Amino acid sequence: MTSLPSTTRSAHGLKPNCLSFGEVLAQSFAVIAPTTIPASNLGLIVALAGNGTWLSFTLGLIGLVLVSLNINQFASRSASPGSLYSYIAQGLGPMAGVICGWSLVLAYLFTGMSVLCGLANFSTTLLGHWGLHPASITLLAIGAGIAWYAAYKDIQLSAVAMLWLEGISLVLIVALALIIWAHQGFALDMAQLTLQDVKPGQVAMGLVLVMFGFSGFESATSLGDEAKSPLKTIPRALLGSVVLAGFFFVSTAYIEILGFRDTGMAITDSETPLTFLSQQAGVGFLGELVAIGALFSFFACVLGSINPAARIFFMMARHGLFHASLGSTHAANRTPHNAVTLCSLILFSVPTAMAFNGVKLFDSMGYLGAIASYGFLTVYMLISIAAPVYLYKINKLKRRDLGISAAAVLFMMLPLLGSIGIEGSPLFPVPEAPYSFFPYLFMLYLAVTCGWFTIQRLRFPGLARRMQRHIHEMHDQFVRQEEALLATSTLRSYQD
Repeated sequence: MTSLPSTTRSAHGLKPNCLSFGEVLAQSFAVIAPTTIPASNLGLIVALAGNGTWLSFTLGLIGLVLVSLNINQFASRSASPGSLYSYIAQGLGPMAGVICGWSLVLAYLFTGMSVLCGLANFSTTLLGHWGLHPASITLLAIGAGIAWYAAYKDIQLSAVAMLWLEGISLVLIVALALIIWAHQGFALDMAQLTLQDVKPGQVAMGLVLVMFGFSGFESATSLGDEAKSPLKTIPRALLGSVVLAGFFFVSTAYIEILGFRDTGMAITDSETPLTFLSQQAGVGFLGELVAIGALFSFFACVLGSINPAARIFFMMARHGLFHASLGSTHAANRTPHNAVTLCSLILFSVPTAMAFNGVKLFDSMGYLGAIASYGFLTVYMLISIAAPVYLYKINKLKRRDLGISAAAVLFMMLPLLGSIGIEGSPLFPVPEAPYSFFPYLFMLYLAVTCGWFTIQRLRFPGLARRMQRHIHEMHDQFVRQEEALLATSTLRSYQD
């Protein structure tokens, strides 16, 4: 499948046709940031899911494979910097698109905030071993500032940096995990395999943070203008990132929980579990290398969160939903520089305010990540509903597509049920505060943003029509290109 000519694909002013499949995959992997889960965040999930942690990850893997199949119904036919915002608006209309856009903005920014807190917290622990004790605010500022510069300067620079940072970290963790398991005699952990003392509600609640762990795999769809052969590379990157991350999460979670079994220390109390386990296995030096790799992975995720958030702001601004300045690109860098700067400032300000108010960085990481999960869950459910509607509109709907859509929605209901709970239910108990408040804060956020869009539609009656027309024009460009390529291929076959 040939990429679109640059004259077509540079209409938004972004740098066209510059990212390879590996660089597109790096965008998805950077926001997933698989290194950060086993290196730092696993204890948060184990605290919720216990011995069912591996099952939470397995269910998350299955559910998000189904979601990626629904996304690829759009991604294999058109591409845009607007990511799933454009796709859902195409399938379900402007209001659903706006719900998606605002949900994605929140999801990416809160993911970036959460991981920025993780970066500062992990840096504090790591530097403390070397006798250095910088202020949390300083570390937050450094992390956000460097990520802003890379996103502002060049998307290809961002992608290459993320590819190398995440790749090296993954190799180190796989090697360390095998050593830890070997130290346990490659034992089977029957407490995990038999789900000892695990209730369904725990697995469902664990899925909330698991969704956060996987979240961002779809961020590659925001590179529609910049990817080479986007209708081929983006779908492959989406599915590939989910499957690879899923197997990585399940295996490392199982090994780490097993590794902590007889140490006398709970994994839920460890902020650097792999460093601790490496010392237990007699390879502390490898744990230090993994810690440094995880530090870079945190940074790659901060950068990876800014890139798609800025591009969604960029497209929504071009549709008249934000100030026009957010829809402009840098003359030399060909990046949405104003949107990048705004996202970076927001991403830095919220964790800083929480730190000033005495909230610990580790706690902030969990709170912000849980809130981000609701944005992703909303978007994944909407795209799974939009896919069959879109296929019906273009006369491509099959029974299998309806089954995939329904299964994906049902899977997404599990973490939603786990996060809200059922009053008085022993299977799905209501989570403890403050996690019990987060779903309602998210619904309030959607009510405010959708109300604002409704007011804008009343003030500017042509707003929704312009938005729909722009999205359909982008889609039609790809359809015409594919028809031309097919006609050319048929003609060549006939001539041969």
